[in-house]
Amino acid sequence: MDPKRILVTGASGFVGQPLVHALVRFGYAVRAATRRPVSFPNSVDVVIVPDFTNPIDWEPVLRGIDIIIHVAGHAHADASENYAIFDRVNSVTTRELAHAAARASVERFLYISSVRAQTGSSANGIVTEQDQARPTDSYGRSKLAAELAVRAAGVPFTILRPVVIYGPHLKGNLKSLLRLASLPLPLPFAGFNSQRSILGMDNLISAILFVLSVPEAVGEIYLVADAEPVTFRELVKMMREALKRRPLLFYIPPKLLQLVLVLANQTSIWERLAGNLIVDTTKIRSLGWCPPTETFDSLRSTLSTENNEGLSNRENAEPAN
Repeated sequence: MDPKRILVTGASGFVGQPLVHALVRFGYAVRAATRRPVSFPNSVDVVIVPDFTNPIDWEPVLRGIDIIIHVAGHAHADASENYAIFDRVNSVTTRELAHAAARASVERFLYISSVRAQTGSSANGIVTEQDQARPTDSYGRSKLAAELAVRAAGVPFTILRPVVIYGPHLKGNLKSLLRLASLPLPLPFAGFNSQRSILGMDNLISAILFVLSVPEAVGEIYLVADAEPVTFRELVKMMREALKRRPLLFYIPPKLLQLVLVLANQTSIWERLAGNLIVDTTKIRSLGWCPPTETFDSLRSTLSTENNEGLSNRENAEPAN
């Protein structure tokens, strides 16, 4: 039997590149949609598509495709931007692609959304899929609008809401935190016990492969995270241990740092440092999925890649944002 043919959008991105390689290893025939040429295995059919700020003719791209994994989007690192760009790239493009998929009778549309479609950067309780979606910024609202568009398009769908993802070639806040952790200096985080769910790239890809193989996942939304949340203090400590450094964490009252950040009009940084964001992954785990890699092992693998690129040897850290 011929292998299923999968289209991956955003194939040159942080998630897209390792996902394409994993799909090839698992025997899928992959078509990679990307804005720029990237080195992929010879078996990958690469399609160059325009920037998503303009409409795209998806019909030729979808010809012969059985499954779509829609990864591409405008990142939350730019959440201060006007909603219009998020709406065009994340919401409108996803709606157009989902309707094109329905017309092409695609077997499954797997949308990689975000926990931010459901909640803000922190949450008081443990987040579940049954909670009412309450995004708090342009990024989250655009991802929720995209989810609704997928659900209304008439194509068999599955939606994943991953928490913050770490993996080779780190992006955003975790990259800034890694640069900070790589400094040979004591850091004032011994008292930071806020808990956050995070997600290793290997575990995300495992969840993607799993839901593609499970018919019961059709029509469902799943939160995805590593097995256990980590405290901010533990995350910094794990990063330093993975970089073969001593933890060197000391205590200052978290409230003091909060006051400094509030006075500096940086309350969003405080929310990411001290706010809890824990998700319950019971729903996807009840189907039989279990994250195959422990957080520390996944971090160690990630940081080995970053270290080889010289990140841990830089003398100056960028401020966390």
